[in-house]
Amino acid sequence: MASETLETKATLHELDAVLENVHSSQRANRDGAVATYIPELARAEPDAFGLAIATVGGRIHTAGDVEIPFTLQSVSKAFAFCLALELAGRDKVLARVGVEPSGDAFNAIVFDPVTNRPFNPMVNAGAITIAGMLDEIAGDSAFDLMLDRFSQAAGRRLSLDETVYRSEAETGHRNRGIAHLLRASGALTGRTEDAVDLYFRQCSISATATDLARMGATLANMGENPSTGRTAFDLGAVRNTLAVMFTCGMYDYAGHWAYDVGIPAKSGVSGGIVGIVNRQLGIASYSPRLDAKGNSVRGIAAFGMLSDELGLHAFDCTNRGSAFVSTLIDDA
Repeated sequence: MASETLETKATLHELDAVLENVHSSQRANRDGAVATYIPELARAEPDAFGLAIATVGGRIHTAGDVEIPFTLQSVSKAFAFCLALELAGRDKVLARVGVEPSGDAFNAIVFDPVTNRPFNPMVNAGAITIAGMLDEIAGDSAFDLMLDRFSQAAGRRLSLDETVYRSEAETGHRNRGIAHLLRASGALTGRTEDAVDLYFRQCSISATATDLARMGATLANMGENPSTGRTAFDLGAVRNTLAVMFTCGMYDYAGHWAYDVGIPAKSGVSGGIVGIVNRQLGIASYSPRLDAKGNSVRGIAAFGMLSDELGLHAFDCTNRGSAFVSTLIDDA
C-alpha cells in the first residue's frame, strides 16, 4: 500500500466517522422481528448490528458487530446467479429464469404467465432453478464449487452451518413444492431433491459482515478480489448480476430501494444485506430484525443514510460519491 497523503488520511477519518455515526444512529432501532419460519434463525441475537465497507483498493472500514457469523440465506442468490451465468452462459440461463421484477413475496409460488418460468433469480423459484442448473453442470461437486467461489470472493475459507442447513432441510416444504412445480413446467430438468438440497446448502453458508463487504467489493472490482488479486467471477457475469440485483435484489421492496438508495444490493432473511457501488465499494450490514418484506430494518436505514451521506446513489447528479471514494482507492 502506498504511503498515505494528508488528504487521504482526512478522507479515511471522514469515512470512519460517517460509518460510526450511521451505526450509532440506528443502534437503538428495535423495529422488526427475527425470522422464525426457519427455526434456527430464531436463535439469532436480535440486537446484533454491524456495518462494513470494503474498497476496491483493498481497505476495510467497520463499525459494530462485524465478526458475528450468520448464514447468507438469500444473499447467496446473487453470487450463485453470477456463477451460473459464467458456467452455463447468458442465453441458457435466460431460457430458464427471467430478469423481471416480480412484485411478489420472495417465496411466492407464481411464475411468469407468458414464459411459465420464474420471474428472476432473486426469488426462491428462480434461485432453485439456478441451483438446479449448477447441479446439472457440476453434479456432486456443485456445492464445493460454489463454496470455493464464494470463499475466493470473501478472501478466506467460508463454511457450511450444518445446524441451519438441517433446520432448512427439515422445514423447507414450500421450497420443495416450488421445485416440483418448476420440474413440471420444464424450468428444472434434473432431480428436484438435488436442486433443493443445493439451494438449502448455499443459503446455509456462514459469513460475517466483513466477509460480505469483501464479497461485494469483489463484484465491484469486476470479479477480482481486491485483497488477494484472485479472480472469483467472470466479468460479463458480474455485469449482468449487478443489473438484476439493482432491479430485483430487495424482494418486493426493490423499487423503493432503487429509488431511495440507488445501488445494486441483495438481502437475506438472516439479516444480511450486501450492496455494490460499481468500481468503488462493497458495503455490508448485518442486523436480524426484519420488516414485513423480509429485509433488515436497521440495514435498510443504514444503507439509506450511507447513500445520502457519501453520495452513492447511481443517479446522484453531483457525482460527489465517486470523487470522495476515488481518494480512498487511488492511495490504497
